[in-house]
Amino acid sequence: MLCDTLDTVVTFMRKASTSTGLRTTVNVMRRHDETGRKATAQMKQNLRIVFDNLRPKWNYRAIPQDATVIN
Repeated sequence: MLCDTLDTVVTFMRKASTSTGLRTTVNVMRRHDETGRKATAQMKQNLRIVFDNLRPKWNYRAIPQDATVIN
């Protein structure tokens, strides 16, 4: 399926559901993150990187040390 606009994608995603009744929630972030920023030494020290089992090169989470890991 090809989608011509972001609104089209959002509409389809909001209509998505499973056979057991699970519904989706869609929020579009309109801000642009600054590219090229480097992590400070303190940021690196306080983050734990958890890699996905299936695609570790593509999927990972950066978790602050005081946060609880959700699997």
